[in-house]
Amino acid sequence: MRLAGFFLSVCALITTTVVAQTGDQMLDGIGETGMIARYTLKADANDWSRNNLHARIDGKDFSFVKDSVFGNVLALKGDAKTYLTIPGDAVSGEESLSISGWLFMKASTPGQVLLDFGKNANAHVLVLPMGTSEKAGFQVQVQAGAKQYVVPAKGFLPNAWNHVTFVIDVPSKTLSAYLNGKLAGEVTSASLELTDLFDMVNDKSNQLSVGKSISGANVGLNALLHDLRIYRIPLTERQVATIHAIALKLEPPVVRRRHPEPDRNLQVFDVKTPQLYTAYLTAVPDINVETTVGQLPKLPRFVKGVYRSGFDGPAVRVIWPSPTDNNEVLKPGTYEVTGKVSGTTFAPKALVTVKEDISTVKPARTLEPFALNQVSLEMDVHQHKTKFIENRDKFVNGLAKTNPDQFLYMFRNAFGQQQPAGAEPLGVWDSQQTKLRGHATGHYLTAIAQAYASTSYDATLQANFAQKMDYMVNALYELASLSGNPQTAGGPCVSDPCQVPPRAGKTTYDSDLSEEGIRTDYWNWGVGFISAYPPDQFILLEQGATYGGSNTQIWAPYYTLHKIMAGLMDVYEISGNQKALSVAKGMGDWVYARLSKLPTETLISMWNRYIAGEFGGMNEAMARLFRITKEARYMETARLFDNIRLFYGDANHTHGLAKNVDAFRGLHANQHIPQIVGALEIYRDSEVPEYFHIADNFWDLVTSDYMYSIGGVAGARNPNNVECFTAQPASLYENGFGAGGQCETCATYNMLKLTSGLFMFNQRGALMDYYERGLYNHILASVAEHSPANTY
Repeated sequence: MRLAGFFLSVCALITTTVVAQTGDQMLDGIGETGMIARYTLKADANDWSRNNLHARIDGKDFSFVKDSVFGNVLALKGDAKTYLTIPGDAVSGEESLSISGWLFMKASTPGQVLLDFGKNANAHVLVLPMGTSEKAGFQVQVQAGAKQYVVPAKGFLPNAWNHVTFVIDVPSKTLSAYLNGKLAGEVTSASLELTDLFDMVNDKSNQLSVGKSISGANVGLNALLHDLRIYRIPLTERQVATIHAIALKLEPPVVRRRHPEPDRNLQVFDVKTPQLYTAYLTAVPDINVETTVGQLPKLPRFVKGVYRSGFDGPAVRVIWPSPTDNNEVLKPGTYEVTGKVSGTTFAPKALVTVKEDISTVKPARTLEPFALNQVSLEMDVHQHKTKFIENRDKFVNGLAKTNPDQFLYMFRNAFGQQQPAGAEPLGVWDSQQTKLRGHATGHYLTAIAQAYASTSYDATLQANFAQKMDYMVNALYELASLSGNPQTAGGPCVSDPCQVPPRAGKTTYDSDLSEEGIRTDYWNWGVGFISAYPPDQFILLEQGATYGGSNTQIWAPYYTLHKIMAGLMDVYEISGNQKALSVAKGMGDWVYARLSKLPTETLISMWNRYIAGEFGGMNEAMARLFRITKEARYMETARLFDNIRLFYGDANHTHGLAKNVDAFRGLHANQHIPQIVGALEIYRDSEVPEYFHIADNFWDLVTSDYMYSIGGVAGARNPNNVECFTAQPASLYENGFGAGGQCETCATYNMLKLTSGLFMFNQRGALMDYYERGLYNHILASVAEHSPANTY
């Protein structure tokens, strides 16, 4: 049988990502998704957030000096021609804005400018730490045409470090100035939008200056600066106080709010007070469940309730305990599990019978999806375009206008090759110093391959994508052919991926991708290597590197590689391009050579490191490469990506998802869902039953205990990270909404991919119910009305 499973591919077209653990994901209690940029100003003006919005220091009268409080800091010495410039597009598309930083004034001259952000002298935010000649004292001036607001603030300390924060909270119409962790001045009823202050269309024309006035006033800033941050969220009084306290190593602050902060908790009900239909409940019957030795039982989350007067009410949500091991089912017998029903005193019991496992179940893959070229999207009954057609057209037509050289720019840069005339980098996550660069290229390969396969309705469009595929693959093939081979005939080279040395003149590896620091000695990288950066990030991961912006930190090298490998195989399977397969095999061999020599302990450490060890679906990619080539080393490589703690609990395979134990609570959702998709792909190609159980159990646990009504998963306040599963299952409601949002679309996309894969083995109605829920309510709804842009 074949199933019209093309929805996933359509979803991929309209959801291309430009996207309780350790790492930089939380800074002073605020999730990094709320941050636009961070300039530590210790030795340069680089942005150390994930966005790489590096500033520029203009002029010569500055230096980085030692400070007894913060170590190295930036000193501006009063020259009006010396200042910092932040990229104008840093504020593009935002609703609210918060700016914070540390300032030590070295002169009391009025008119000195800490920062001036805006589109011109009539639309800007001006922070004056020493006031003006007319009015002394710290103040913030906000002008938007005829609208003018002045926020005076008291508490600025002379001859000392001051922590300065200014918040533009558009929804609450509030402008707030904070000094040293305390609210120091405020304007309410400020009728203002960020579009009044910044150009959101020609966003690079915005002027974001530190130490300089947009009006050109000739007063230089004489001060020390440290840790300037820009947030896309309106910081609360507590958050500001926390940033201040942590920087000075003080006790956690106690904040007395002058104005209540937004309450992100949902309504709280008494645990014993019935609500809605529970008021009519008279009983929730006990249930009987069977399982096998070692496997935690799959307890139904909804149980048929008994209602008074014969009322036919809905099934009752029962919250069962969620063990972190499988100790209760290690031998045959029976035991009881007691659940709870919110808003009642009912405590239904599940009598669990544990039996010996005497059979090995290997579900067969009985369905296959239709290929994209076998699927067409039709008008609705009124001959109007559906949202699927609208989104497809926005995406495909925009994709046809793209320049492949933008997606190849960082690859050529890494290999030290000349750029074609007029070529420019993509920017943002594909800019010079972004450690994730190249991942958009993998998405691009997949997108143009899928677009080629699905545009048989338009020969011109299809030819456009065919040309783009060939151009991309030819360029990547040429670059990959350079790796591990001499620069000139007979010259030195390192062909063995396991012998890649540090760059010349260094004894250690680093992730420096700056124009001055990037290594381009491709002849030392080992045969088959292809990436938009040198091999160092992969090697640093093996050596224990964490996620972050410093030159000793990394950003998910195998995540980026998965996108590239998947894109190459998409091109091969759709067009038959042998060069695409050759490049994928070469890099697959490079990965196998290195990972096959690592001990299990190292692999466990790598794959459990927040974001640094995120590998997307590399296990899926390598299993797929095995399926295409039938070469056993690729399946072996796929299994080297086993997240052993998640899959099996520990190196002895004691429990984990293979035994239906929830081992992912508190973890980064979209880091781990693709790993489960990969487990299912390994099962497809190996028929090792544990991999199917891992995928099937994960799906049940996520959709039962971590799902919002629209199909999205994860993102509340414990942990306070919109990208993570909640710290405990079935606790989304009690944890309320996270300040940075919830339900990352990338996670839903991968959940749909997993759902589709499981449906090929087991045609449960629940799987398609979820698919419809997530596709229509989250993915389809996440695309902008007039462009192919989508929410994160």
